[in-house]
Amino acid sequence: MERTQIGELFDKYGPSIYRRALVLLGNHHDAEEASQEVFLRALRHLDSFEERSSAHTWLIRITTNHCLNLLRDRRRRGELRKQHLEPVPGRLPAAADPGDMLQVRRLLAEADEDEARAAVYVFVEGMSQAEAAGYLGVSRRTVGNLIERFCQWAAGRLAPG
Repeated sequence: MERTQIGELFDKYGPSIYRRALVLLGNHHDAEEASQEVFLRALRHLDSFEERSSAHTWLIRITTNHCLNLLRDRRRRGELRKQHLEPVPGRLPAAADPGDMLQVRRLLAEADEDEARAAVYVFVEGMSQAEAAGYLGVSRRTVGNLIERFCQWAAGRLAPG
């Protein structure tokens, strides 16, 4: 891939990258900044794109990793702790309620990185485990194991006590 193609990728995939960042980060300003950063990172790392997957898949991976890192950074700085929500015991929150999405973001920020990525693809994006496996570069069975571990861990975090 050549440097001149980044503009074309931005035109073609920019809206999709922005939507992914918005879902994960929860506000337009952060999603816009994250989207710009994703394309800057793509530009800096063009030589690492091996074309084993589509350019869109590559950009989605960069976006997911960048947004999860931002969420972890927020957690480390204590920003999310200022906004306390009572978790619903024994289940992951539904994505429709903004308050629930904050709880999901908290869980993703604290979870194992591989498990969090799998959870984003399956629970946030609504992908099948087979689709998620393609994005993660692992088998469908591995995605199933990651999801199972994430759910067990999250249920323990959401349980009262």
